[in-house]
Amino acid sequence: MISVGRLLPSDRDAWEALFVAYIDFYQRVEPAEMYDRAWREFQADTRLHALGARLDGRLVGITHFLVHGSTSAPDADVCYLQDLFTAPDVRGQGVARALIEAVTTWATTQGCSRVYWNTQASNITARHLYDKVAENHGFIKYQIDLPRDHAEQQ
Repeated sequence: MISVGRLLPSDRDAWEALFVAYIDFYQRVEPAEMYDRAWREFQADTRLHALGARLDGRLVGITHFLVHGSTSAPDADVCYLQDLFTAPDVRGQGVARALIEAVTTWATTQGCSRVYWNTQASNITARHLYDKVAENHGFIKYQIDLPRDHAEQQ
């Protein structure tokens, strides 16, 4: 049975191992400070939110999400599901679906009008699930990375 809930302080090491694996999947490298900052934000649970999925008491999946305003939903905020990762040894057992459902339930209770996320076009395994639980509206993501220390740029 999969259970989904907030991350507890005792989940820090297991959460970080899953998050590092997620970052590795997308062939990125992040400094330790990024993990520390994210964990502080998730524990505060004000701007950034996180849930964990457990199987037999073991943390096997994580999701990170946030709420923001939207010009195309002026009467309600929207929820961006930023990160979703399941341990490779439990894939196909409903963990990712349970996490998406939990975020959707949470967003509904917050009055959000929709939940959305991005994934790489090549992420075929995840897209197989996403096509079952959501609609692909065909958007392509563009991104401009900004310098981390904005003060140096001024």
